[in-house]
Amino acid sequence: MLEQMGIAAKAASYKLALLSSREKNRVLEHIADALEAQADAILSANARDLDDARANGLSDALLDRLTLTPARLSAIASDVRQVCKLADPVGQVIDGGLLDSGLRIERRRVPLGVIGVIYEARPNVTVDVASLCLKTGNAAILRGGKETYRTNAATVGVIQQALEACGLPAGAVQAIESPDRALVSEMLKMDKYIDMLIPRGGAGLHKLCREESTIPVITGGIGVCHTFVDASADFAPALEIIANAKTQRPSTCNTLETLLVHRDIADSFLPALSERMAQSGVTLHADENAIALLPAGPAQVVQINPAQYDDEYLSLDLNVKLVDDLDGAIAHIREHGTQHSDAILTRTLSNADRFINEVDSSAVYVNASTRFTDGAQFGLGAEVAVSTQKLHARGPMGLEALTTYKWIGIGKDTIRA
Repeated sequence: MLEQMGIAAKAASYKLALLSSREKNRVLEHIADALEAQADAILSANARDLDDARANGLSDALLDRLTLTPARLSAIASDVRQVCKLADPVGQVIDGGLLDSGLRIERRRVPLGVIGVIYEARPNVTVDVASLCLKTGNAAILRGGKETYRTNAATVGVIQQALEACGLPAGAVQAIESPDRALVSEMLKMDKYIDMLIPRGGAGLHKLCREESTIPVITGGIGVCHTFVDASADFAPALEIIANAKTQRPSTCNTLETLLVHRDIADSFLPALSERMAQSGVTLHADENAIALLPAGPAQVVQINPAQYDDEYLSLDLNVKLVDDLDGAIAHIREHGTQHSDAILTRTLSNADRFINEVDSSAVYVNASTRFTDGAQFGLGAEVAVSTQKLHARGPMGLEALTTYKWIGIGKDTIRA
């Protein structure tokens, strides 16, 4: 089954690579319209997935990721239309010039070919990946989690109908609908057909892909994100930034998980933090130094287990740790961070500069929420993933991250001396 999917995807990728920007945009507009026109079928499939997920005891965070609503589906369709408005990187000349030999050389952006994406309870990823791949002339093979297999099947069915209505093969976007986990291992060996693999899920999935895949893998999406409250921070805006980073949508990978507080301001800042977090129902997991300064209320406070510094809660839980200075904050982030998104709240320019230069994450913020690490927020359109590695792509992966380049040499009957 998977080999036939691979053959179809590879054949489709050759056709997609020849499409003009106008043709690709027409396909995307058709897909956006179809998603809205057939919303009932997608939402009905999603409701059945949700019923099973609740029966199987999935956490509130995972249920939130899994849930589609009419508003969310409409927003997904709007994201597809936004991709239409983005500049098409395919065909762009990166650089080049005339060599002494008389050969004119250039590097030109081209599609990667076939993109494989493995993801969990995120039905929006299906459309995000499909739209970005189609815009860059790539075919896609998608394998969503068992929690979303009905939703993914319904969504891909709508996309394939739109593709065929535009004269393109349905093999340009395919989903592995079976929840059989053995198919994941089989997919990881499809290097004959898949050019790049992107896992979007937990640490176990990333480890599996790194160890077993024969396809180049781009890892990311695990966000143990930090914010350091410096001694010079302005309390009122700092508390609002922290609240936004923790509570705006707790189930996302760019959500704040550990708050590092400068020891010099802890006695006055922590009671204010408790007050603000209580408004949003956040439980504070405090180290022994912080817990001594936190009042019994209004926020719930529990003693932290040190292993939790490495956890991605994806819920209304926040670690709180006191550090002596900026060096202590940077050291903690280096030990426990996942190189996703980290922030400093400060009014000291030199500390901001040091944090930017010394924290080795894909996104670093000064006086801003970590929730901004997102393709749409960065002006990239829908994202295929957030990469925390350093080769090829880093941070939110938009259109350029789904291209490679080829060298083109143009001569005048030129031979090498």
